[in-house]
Amino acid sequence: MPRRLPIGEVEPFVEEKRAWIERTLRRMREAEEEFAPARLADTEQVPYLGERLTLDVRVELDRVRAHVARRGGALEVSVSAPGAQPLREALERWYRRRARVEVGSRLDAAVARAGRSYSGLQIRGQRSRWASCSSNGSMSFNWRLLLAPSDILDYVVEHEVAHLDVHDHSERFWALLAARSEGWEVHEAWLRRHGHSLRL
Repeated sequence: MPRRLPIGEVEPFVEEKRAWIERTLRRMREAEEEFAPARLADTEQVPYLGERLTLDVRVELDRVRAHVARRGGALEVSVSAPGAQPLREALERWYRRRARVEVGSRLDAAVARAGRSYSGLQIRGQRSRWASCSSNGSMSFNWRLLLAPSDILDYVVEHEVAHLDVHDHSERFWALLAARSEGWEVHEAWLRRHGHSLRL
């Protein structure tokens, strides 16, 4: 609820929006059945660009800094304390480092194909954005994109590279994107449907 909304107006507001809330929650549950969010515990699996990596969690109380390493289809995670929070923090740092590599290589290839350049790359954890391209060509990508299939990340990269030529979402932009990213509508719809599941 908005912070300024008087408490007495909350219940009527929720009642007025009940049908929309229930529809949205139902869609979210259905989407999570198709694409389950990560579960943070030993032997559980986390998504990584379309793969499912099995967590191998070790608690080492004398450890100073958490360590995460991929070994084939497993992620070996050493943390200094038990529980989901230390594991989540270690995994997020690992995903952020991997995002710089995964996004960077795709971005370099996409701008080369487009005959463009960008001025910088940042990896962030925005709540409401997957990526952005500033007017000076600085790129920002959400590390949570690595929780999605690889073609979704590829699409978001192409979307932002298209913004180097067209800064708005005009018809010209969508035509340019369609020429560079076949089936972009499917990827956009996937993000709308499953984006809330891309979390640790």
